[in-house]
Amino acid sequence: MTEKNRLVLAYSGGLDTSVAIPYLKDRTGKDVVAVSLDVGQGGEALETIKQRALACGAVESYIVDARDEFADEYCMLALKANAMYQGVYPLVSAISRPLISKHLVRAAHQFGADTISHGCTGKGNDQVRFEVSIQSIDPTLKAISPIRDLSLTRDVEIAYAKDKNLPIEQTEKSPYSIDQNVWGRAIETGYLEDPWNAPTKDVYSYTDDPDFSPVADEVVIEFEKGIPVKIDGREVTALQAIEEMNRRAGAQGIGRIDVIEDRLVGIKSRELYEAPGAIALITAHKELENFCLEREQHRIKTDIDKRWAELVYDAQWFSPAVRSLNAFIEETQQYVSGEIRMTLHSGRAVVTGRRSDASLYDYSLATYESGDKFDQNASNGFIEIYGLPDRVAAARDVRFGNGIEVPSDTSFQS
Repeated sequence: MTEKNRLVLAYSGGLDTSVAIPYLKDRTGKDVVAVSLDVGQGGEALETIKQRALACGAVESYIVDARDEFADEYCMLALKANAMYQGVYPLVSAISRPLISKHLVRAAHQFGADTISHGCTGKGNDQVRFEVSIQSIDPTLKAISPIRDLSLTRDVEIAYAKDKNLPIEQTEKSPYSIDQNVWGRAIETGYLEDPWNAPTKDVYSYTDDPDFSPVADEVVIEFEKGIPVKIDGREVTALQAIEEMNRRAGAQGIGRIDVIEDRLVGIKSRELYEAPGAIALITAHKELENFCLEREQHRIKTDIDKRWAELVYDAQWFSPAVRSLNAFIEETQQYVSGEIRMTLHSGRAVVTGRRSDASLYDYSLATYESGDKFDQNASNGFIEIYGLPDRVAAARDVRFGNGIEVPSDTSFQS
């Protein structure tokens, strides 16, 4: 069998990955296939990125409009899991890496490559996400990073680009490192690395200042089995639901997050996120689950959601554990159908109404007015049985002199 002489590169179109094309060719002797995905990050058109990759020396350029795939198969799974790492971060980057990895492997198979390259550093989470995902799909493929493995620093990149006359327009370096897609936007580095420094207005792009928000916006989101299918009565795809809520919640300053994050590699980092659509949709979805899930099922799912977010953050999207959790989560969504009404205003998404044919809320049991069907006399026996273990244990404690001490000199004032 002849040796494979091609390498697949995750290509964004920026300086780092543009310089990486000829640099990898020089250092490895392999022809480079550039792979670019649109996951709703905005910016340049895929065709523009494709032409730049070819101009920089790529032998092939593989481009994919993956917006609907990302929304349907990745964002909606995160929504069903109410996925919020450390309770605040809606997994912006963590859920895009498995999708990108899948297409990198597909391109490697299509173009006969044995190596995949990405642009991650050695201290970030994404290097692990890419390489573990690639290994999970095809363990025969190798993975390298020019920045991590080949000493490709920015000054080396600029000098190399000039020497090779690459078609790169150099601009002043941004003080931030930014990753974004339709589910949200992640911002780090620069002056934000000092956790005492407050974010400045130029950091934000997906959200407007919540202190100067427009008039309150009321929205009704209809779900079917955990998926948003209508907004204000209009049918939407998953992608359209995210995009519309990004616009409407973003205009109200909803979804700004500033967190000290526990990275997978063991260090703490200061991260800013903007995820207006994700935060609004998760808020609505969680409330519909409150309405429709049985109590113990709901308690267990809350624990599962937390674990799901941790595992996916930790590069385990394709793992057996996450597949098993997915099966549980999917089963819980059978009755998560109905409508949630929310008010979006001044940085907050507040649920004001819920309606569902599959709800477990029974007005005739919940009401304190006439027509109440709850048998209050039944509570006497319920408390007797429910409290039996505590009563037996308390009697033992008293017998051994370990009963709960009650103050004897308490005076009551009217």
